[in-house]
Amino acid sequence: MKVILLKDVKGSGVKGDVINVSDGYARNYLFPRGLATEATQGKLNELKARERAEQKRREQEADEARAMVKRLSELTLIIKTKSGENGKLFGSVTNKEIAEELKKQHKIDIDRKKIVLAEPIKQLGEMELEVKLYPEISGKLKVKVEEV
Repeated sequence: MKVILLKDVKGSGVKGDVINVSDGYARNYLFPRGLATEATQGKLNELKARERAEQKRREQEADEARAMVKRLSELTLIIKTKSGENGKLFGSVTNKEIAEELKKQHKIDIDRKKIVLAEPIKQLGEMELEVKLYPEISGKLKVKVEEV
């Protein structure tokens, strides 16, 4: 019997898979637990339509990420903070502060976890940071740390 999995089933497949299983396994295990539904032509068409919509949504998100990468590469974020002698900062600048300043100065809302910072910035100066906006889509952001 052909069934469409509604949830991940260990040993059988993941959500959305169309698999062949024995009639007894489908009727006695998968159907009662809401793990699968019978693969009728209408439900297969519905599954294909859902997959096309999901693919279109992913492509749109990727396009938006590429546009954001282009926008980020054209700007320089200036962060003003107190520093001591030799340009050493009191404290440090973290990806959280960078995300807040980006939102405040340029009205760009990016999750702090997407800003790749190997270690917090502890010196005055200008540097380039990597921003991972979408899988396999990342860009550079120039950050300039200045004294108040």
